[in-house]
Amino acid sequence: MPDRTTPSTPRTDAARLAELEREKAALTERLHDTEASLERLRRAYTHALEQLQLMRRRIYVASAERAEVDAAQLAFDAMFDQVQSLSKALDAAALAAGDDDGDDEGAKTKRKRKTPPTGRRDLAETDLPVVRVELTDPELEGKAERIGFEESSRLGYERGGARRIVVARAVYKVTETTVEPAADPSQPCETPPRIVTTPLPRELFRRALLAPSMIAHVLVSKYLLGVPFYRLEQSFALQGFTLDRGTMSRYAEDVGATLGAIVEAARDEAMRTAFCLSTDATGVRIQPGPLHERKRGPCHKGHFFVVLADRDHVFFEYQERHTSVAVCSMFKGYSGYLQADAHAVYDALFAGRPPAGRPPDPDQGPPPKEVGCWSHCRRGFWEAAVCKQAIGVEGLRRIDAIFAADRALADLPPATRKRRREERVRPLVDAFFAWVEAQAVVPRPRGYASAALGYARNQVGPLRRFLEDGRLRLENNGSERALRPVAAARKSWLFFGSDDHASAAANLFSLVASCKLHRLDPESYLADVIRVMPYWPRERYLELAPRYWADTRGRLDASELARPIGHVSVPPPRATEEQTTTE
Repeated sequence: MPDRTTPSTPRTDAARLAELEREKAALTERLHDTEASLERLRRAYTHALEQLQLMRRRIYVASAERAEVDAAQLAFDAMFDQVQSLSKALDAAALAAGDDDGDDEGAKTKRKRKTPPTGRRDLAETDLPVVRVELTDPELEGKAERIGFEESSRLGYERGGARRIVVARAVYKVTETTVEPAADPSQPCETPPRIVTTPLPRELFRRALLAPSMIAHVLVSKYLLGVPFYRLEQSFALQGFTLDRGTMSRYAEDVGATLGAIVEAARDEAMRTAFCLSTDATGVRIQPGPLHERKRGPCHKGHFFVVLADRDHVFFEYQERHTSVAVCSMFKGYSGYLQADAHAVYDALFAGRPPAGRPPDPDQGPPPKEVGCWSHCRRGFWEAAVCKQAIGVEGLRRIDAIFAADRALADLPPATRKRRREERVRPLVDAFFAWVEAQAVVPRPRGYASAALGYARNQVGPLRRFLEDGRLRLENNGSERALRPVAAARKSWLFFGSDDHASAAANLFSLVASCKLHRLDPESYLADVIRVMPYWPRERYLELAPRYWADTRGRLDASELARPIGHVSVPPPRATEEQTTTE
C-alpha cells in the first residue's frame, strides 16, 4: 500500500517556526507585564505595611475599647428608609382621601412663634453675692446736697464665683443762686433746683451687662482652658444665674476686635526689632457666610498662623487661605531670620519674588533668611525607622547626636555657643549631610526612607543656618507648642461663627499666649486692660502689651484698679517712651 505521508517542506517549517516565535514574544511580554504588576503590588503592600506600623504607634486607645458603629449605622439607614417610605405612603393616602382641610391652620399651629424680647434681665432676682461700688462726683461732693443713689447692676466675677456688682451713682440736688438785673439788685433770685447724677466712668462697652472681671473670666475659660461657651452656660446655670452663649459670643468678638489694637502695636514692634520669628499654622473650621445670609452647607477651612518674636511677643493671625499670598502679606517688610517648616507656601517669601499671578511689590524689601527645623527633618527618619528601615534608624542616630551636642551648649552666652557649635556641632552636621548624599545616589523605591532623604537634601542651607548665630535654635517646636491650645480645643468648639469671629479670637489667643510667656495671670491682665484701655492714648497702646504690662501696672494707682468699675488715671510716659514716640 503506498505511503500517503506528505513530507514537510522548508516553507512549512519556517511558518511553524515563525508562529512559535510570535507565541514566545507574546508570552515574554505577558511575563514582563505580570512581573511589573507583581512589583507594583509588592510596593503597595510594603507601603500599606509601613502605614500600618505608623498607625499602631500613633493609636493609644485599644481597638476593643472603640464602639463598633458599622452595624448600628446600617440599622439606622434601614429604619430611616422605612420611615421615609411610610411617610410617602401616608401622604399619598391622605391626598387620595381628599383630606386637605385645615392644612394652612395646622401649619400655622406647628410654626414656632418667636418669644417676644423681655428686655434687660434683672440681676437683682439672683442670689449672687453683692459688691457695691459708689460713684460720687468730686466737683459736687460736699457742695451740693446728696439725695440718694441711682443703682444699676453688672455681672462680675471674683475667684470663687460670680458677683452682682451694684453701681450706685450719687444723685445731687443742686440749688443755684443768681442775681438778676431787677429793680432791687440787692435781692437774690433763686432758680429752681436741678437734679444731677454722677456720670458713669469711661467703659469699653457702655451700659454693658458684664463687668470687666466677668468678661475676662469668660475669655480665659475659652481661649486658655478650651471650655466652649455652651459648657460655660451650663456651669453658670448651676451657680444660680443665666448667661447665654450668644451673649458670650458677642462679647468675645467685640473685645477681641477692640484689643486687636494692642496686638497690632506689638506686631509692628516685632516686625521692626525682632531678631528671629518662628511661625507655624493649623486649620480650623468656619461657618459659611454671614448669619442672615447663611445657607445649609459644610464649614469651610481657615487657618491660624502663630508667630513667636524672640522672647518678647506671641501673636496669632487668622488667614482665610494657607497660601503664598497670605504668607507674603504677613511678613511684608521683615528681613531678619524666619524659622518655619519647609512648606511650599513659604517659597515665594524666601525667594523674594511675588506669589504666582501677583505683580512685584516695590515695598516688599529684601526677603527674610530661612532657618530650617531639625525636628521636621527628624520626623521623616522616625517614620522610616518605625517601618523597620535601616536608613531611618541610622538617620535618627545621627540627628539625635546633633541635638545632644547642641543641648549641652544651651546655657552658654550666644557668642560662646556659636564658637562651641563650630567645634562640636558642625562636624556632626557635615557628617550627616555627607551620609545623606551617599545614600541618595543609591536606587531605592519611593517610600518613607526616600522622602526623609529628599527632605534633608532640599533643606541643606536652611538646616545649616543655625550655625550662623548662637541665638538661633535647631527646631521650631516653640511655635508648635503655641498652637497646641487651638489644636486641642477645636474638638470642643467645632467651628467659629465667621471669619470676623476667628480674627477676633486670634487677638485673644495672642494676648493670652503672651501673658503665659511673661508669667502674667491672663484673667487679671484682661480685666485690668479692659478697664484701662478706654482712658489710654492710642499712640501708647504698646505699653498695654503683656511684655510691658508689669512696668505699666506699677505706675498705675493700685486703689483705682482694685475697684471693679471706676475712673483710671493715666500716668505720663517715661522719657524713653516719649523719645520713641517722637521718633
